Amino acid sequence: MAAPMELFCWAGGWGLPSVDPDCLAVLVSAAAAAGAAPARLGPARFSPARRSPLLQTYARFTGAPLKVHRIANPWRSPSGSLPALKTKDEGVISKMQQIITHLRKQKYNADYDLSAKQGADTLAFVSLLEEKLLPVLIHTFWVDAKNYVEHTRKWYAETIPFPLNFFLPNCMHKQHLERLQLMWGDGYMEDEEKLEKELYRDARECLTLLSQRLGSQKFFFGDSPASLDAFVFSRLAPLLKAKLPNGKLQQHLKSLQNLCNYCASILSLYFPWDGGDPLASAPRAAAADGGSDAEDDPHKRRNQVLSVLLGLGAMLGYAFLSGIVSIQRGTAGPAARRPVTIEEDEDEEEE
Repeated sequence: MAAPMELFCWAGGWGLPSVDPDCLAVLVSAAAAAGAAPARLGPARFSPARRSPLLQTYARFTGAPLKVHRIANPWRSPSGSLPALKTKDEGVISKMQQIITHLRKQKYNADYDLSAKQGADTLAFVSLLEEKLLPVLIHTFWVDAKNYVEHTRKWYAETIPFPLNFFLPNCMHKQHLERLQLMWGDGYMEDEEKLEKELYRDARECLTLLSQRLGSQKFFFGDSPASLDAFVFSRLAPLLKAKLPNGKLQQHLKSLQNLCNYCASILSLYFPWDGGDPLASAPRAAAADGGSDAEDDPHKRRNQVLSVLLGLGAMLGYAFLSGIVSIQRGTAGPAARRPVTIEEDEDEEEE
């Protein structure tokens, strides 16, 4: 058998196999391309008691040598970001669309049976999702103050290991703000309230259009999933499953029953044993596997120590650069013989 490709993606939460939309898209694309019917992907064969929830493989179903590592530390990814696909021939691929394209080149293509018209429809709907829905999803999770503080940052801070959880959520927040500004243009800051109102209206219309297009079908092109289903599910499922304190777009999605049933169906078909919280059961699963994680990674302890040291260094660097911590030198005279002191700004509050 060919050497397995390794997919690194964000860990699960909120009842989902991964909380990150791009990671979800790759996961569902891989499952759909592998032809993973529920009878062949049953929980008895991949239950956490028999196999670590951080490692899943679809190889025995279609020969697709793919292992999935769901982690909460992007520094453990070979690219330093998530998702990332580690391959034998092309190295590491770190963009969602590039990962899906690579899987297609390896003959794992969920769109193989689509007609030319269905292929054109796929491109049109994916473009609609990226233009009308994705920016509002970023705003909902990362910009809306109430949602970000009480839900998004809280989840990442509790899930990312110490000490990275002190600064990585804020770094991710900044990256999403910059990404949103690129999507919305320079006019974003001029009349933010008006622009948000228009964009949320467009997002609601996009959801309604998706609902009308899906109708009573199981998937968008009939009884078999395609790449469009992976894109739609990856955008809708986090919005549907997250417990958002401010869920104005979420309420509209919940009113579209066929889209809710659609997301529930994909979860039950392809991830029936996923509780959405693999990290909580990981230690017990590793013990049941007889230490298989240690065998897979003989330098695990060394990597953990290095990760902590790097995290501490990055945290201190961030603190100095942001002005949270400053170094003051004493004046000339007796006071100059005192050791250098570090003062913390007590007025600085965690955002």
